[in-house]
Amino acid sequence: MKRTLYSLLPLLSFANPALGAGWNFVQNGTSGVLALEAMFVSPTLAIFFDRATNDPLQIDGHPAWGALWNIETNTATALDVVSDTFCASGGFLSNGTMVSVGGHIPVIAAAVDGRMGIRLFEPCTNPAGINCTLFDDPSVLHLEETRWYPSSLRIFDGSLMVVGGIHERTPFYNTDPVNNFEFFPPKDGGVPRPSAFLQRSLPANLFPRVFALPDGRVLMIAGNQTIIYDIEKNTETILPDIPNGVTVTNPFDGTATLLPLSPPHFTPEVLVCGGTATDTRIQPANLSSQDPASSQCSRMTITPAGIKKGWEIEHMLEPRIMPEMILLPNGEIIITNGGRTGYAAFGTVPDAVGNQSNADHPVFTPELYTPTAPLGKRISNKGMPTTNIARLYHSTASLTPLGNILIAGSNPNGEVVNGTKFGTEFRVEYLNPPFMSEARPILSNVPSKIGFNQRFTINVDIPRNLPASSVKVALMDLGFSSHAFHSSSRLVFMDAALSFDRKSLTITSPPNNRIYPPGPAYIFVTIDDVTSTGAHVMVGSGLPPPVPDQGVPIAIS
Repeated sequence: MKRTLYSLLPLLSFANPALGAGWNFVQNGTSGVLALEAMFVSPTLAIFFDRATNDPLQIDGHPAWGALWNIETNTATALDVVSDTFCASGGFLSNGTMVSVGGHIPVIAAAVDGRMGIRLFEPCTNPAGINCTLFDDPSVLHLEETRWYPSSLRIFDGSLMVVGGIHERTPFYNTDPVNNFEFFPPKDGGVPRPSAFLQRSLPANLFPRVFALPDGRVLMIAGNQTIIYDIEKNTETILPDIPNGVTVTNPFDGTATLLPLSPPHFTPEVLVCGGTATDTRIQPANLSSQDPASSQCSRMTITPAGIKKGWEIEHMLEPRIMPEMILLPNGEIIITNGGRTGYAAFGTVPDAVGNQSNADHPVFTPELYTPTAPLGKRISNKGMPTTNIARLYHSTASLTPLGNILIAGSNPNGEVVNGTKFGTEFRVEYLNPPFMSEARPILSNVPSKIGFNQRFTINVDIPRNLPASSVKVALMDLGFSSHAFHSSSRLVFMDAALSFDRKSLTITSPPNNRIYPPGPAYIFVTIDDVTSTGAHVMVGSGLPPPVPDQGVPIAIS
């Protein structure tokens, strides 16, 4: 006998008063290199990338600008990076290879130009990263265009789409734009595709916010404009602008996320928060680190009816420039990091704070967004802890495979700077949900690979104090964090039935590779608001891209 529990999922919240301990911050370890970019490459390891400058961690007699961060030991091990990864992007391929793309012209002789960089980190099975290496040789493997500040996205065929950027450094706005898309592995004979959208959205359109929709198309946000791009037809559909003149891409960074996708319809919704309503025609010499950021959150359902209805507006408790939004396994969202005033970038406004910060007044308390709550009651910081570490420009955040949130970085300066307000921040924090201090469900017998539209059974050890009145099973891409955005971050809920003896779960995987692009994922099980550690799985065939469509098509509504 099975009990189908998916219908009870919206009732859950991390704010369960029955749990003994609340949310808390724990500072543990230092990152060695600034965590300007962060991505989990295994259940125990995250990669941190920085600019090639003067980080304290050393390798081969020079400063390192890449490191493997071990969440078991809270230590960093230098990674041998060849090209400058300054303000690059990245993601996974369908075979589990991590790809880092783009970068910049180095300021130290130890690095080479990274603007066309393609760096490969193959799946690493050693928990400590021993003998795990990064391939980085721009003379052998490189992009078609020089790209600094691009975005990237894993798409339905398991390849990486690389979007926009700038050819070389300019002080603030995108004045030397890369108005096109390219792919890795290459499509179209390696010729980038021109984008009218990127041209229209200038000049504050760096690190475009891009999302894979469940029908295979791509939602793109740049400046305050939004489109749906059809990769297969090479066409764009213009959507309503973000309201009230709010701009959400660099250097006016807000943040955005695709809300969790749920069966049976997997209806996509996007949430965009923060940024600024400053006019992009104002030059940085006339801007101020004290200019107010926006508290606006804009949400839209990406269906014909939802697009016709347009954006629904609500507000965070505090304005934020450069926030991050992190999907949680129960479907809620943490909003963290950022400042209440100013802008991204550094050293360009006349009243820069400390050494070079264009932003001020850090926001120290996270907020929790509940998508299923009524409008006006979705955002709260009740019970949330407050940190004393500023996380401004060049900070990162990511859900970890353990189920808590890693927060690191912050450096609104051109190199490592100490002894000043908003200097370079190497301290690593974890934001722990209440369940981290509780007995938690333990997963076992989880397959290492799952196909699409596949039913499979896993074992689950449920703590006796949990009645198992409700269950959520989340399939998640933890994403690539940089510049107030989490590239490829994704949560797809899967139908699940708990056995009568409470010892196993029978789960149905996503119907096809458009709902969850093929590649690595973590399965998290949340029972009565207590979440398991994530189980690492490969979704799809595990073959290198491009891979054919897999699973069964469904009607998206």
